[in-house]
Amino acid sequence: MKYRIVIGQDEDGIFIAECPSLPGCISQGKTRREALQNIQDAIKGYLESLKKHNEPVLPSIEEEIVEVAIE
Repeated sequence: MKYRIVIGQDEDGIFIAECPSLPGCISQGKTRREALQNIQDAIKGYLESLKKHNEPVLPSIEEEIVEVAIE
C-alpha cells in the first residue's frame, strides 16, 4: 500500500514525518532517512490497529506528477 507523507524539520533540526490521510499518524527522526523508516513503522502499526478494531482501512493512493511551465 502507498500513502502520501509530508516531511519537515522542526526548530531543533529533527525531521517530522506525517501521513495526512491517517489522522494522528506522525513520527520523527534525527535524519530524513530515519524519519522515513519511522513513519513506515507508524503507518504499519496504524493499519494493524484499524484491522484489529474492525475499522475500515483507508485505501492507498495513486499519484501523478504534472510539470507546469511558467512563461
